[in-house]
Amino acid sequence: MPAGELRYPSPVSCPPISQATEAPVEEDEAWVWAQIKAEARRDAELEPALASYLYSTILSHSSLERSLSFHLGNKLCSSTLLSTLLYDLFLNTFSSDPSLRAAAVADLRAARVRDPACISFSHCLLNYKGFLACQAHRVAHKLWAQSRRPLALALHSRISDVFAVDIHPAAKIGKGILFDHATGVVIGETAVVGNNVSILHHVTLGGTGKACGDRHPKIGDGVLIGAGATILGNVKIGEGAKIGAGSVVLIDVPPRTTAVGNPARLVGGKDKPSRLEECPGESMDHTSFISEWSDYII
Repeated sequence: MPAGELRYPSPVSCPPISQATEAPVEEDEAWVWAQIKAEARRDAELEPALASYLYSTILSHSSLERSLSFHLGNKLCSSTLLSTLLYDLFLNTFSSDPSLRAAAVADLRAARVRDPACISFSHCLLNYKGFLACQAHRVAHKLWAQSRRPLALALHSRISDVFAVDIHPAAKIGKGILFDHATGVVIGETAVVGNNVSILHHVTLGGTGKACGDRHPKIGDGVLIGAGATILGNVKIGEGAKIGAGSVVLIDVPPRTTAVGNPARLVGGKDKPSRLEECPGESMDHTSFISEWSDYII
């Protein structure tokens, strides 16, 4: 190992999400928070230049929701939207809703398990803008549901400005979500995203024009949406489906199938599409379909 290089544990040492969801929420949250604090202490010792930063963002806090609220407040504040106001808003929302804390823990686990570039839980908490944008969106969605819409929209605007992730506060997002890289993700007002979904950068879940009402995609559990994919209209992407990078989807995609191309077509054909055995949203397998889809060569 080169001099000065830090050695981090492999992601495979993290218990699978499917196992984690079986544990009591409080125990799972406590375990993840203990891991985050241990990682922060290790990193502060190995890299003293970060010691003050790690103390203020993680080590000085007594719980995950306090650390996350502090970090989001500082990330999203502006000269007129103060960090103290945002900290109180985030902390009150996370503290009063255990489901939001459980979703944050599931998202942390998702990044740690699915992304080989994620070297630690604390790395995700501090540096993954997709994770941070998703947690802030959940608070905006809570505000929207409480009819506090001006504040929800103000928060939505700051999330878009800071993280380059544009999720309407009315959109419904499940747990165990990975926004990988996250830049350019757009999710419309009536969109629904299920659990254990992975979405790459520059994905659009949009409408088809000026139509009102229920007009955005519905994404089932365990779906994988590749980079640059565009899904338009009130279409359903079935559970465990895979949408290839750069695809344009305008009609429903059946569960456990792969849709690729512009316009997207099912791998294996419409009548007998190839069926996926594993959950692509968790396996992150983007390219295994290519031999069935075409005779692509270079």
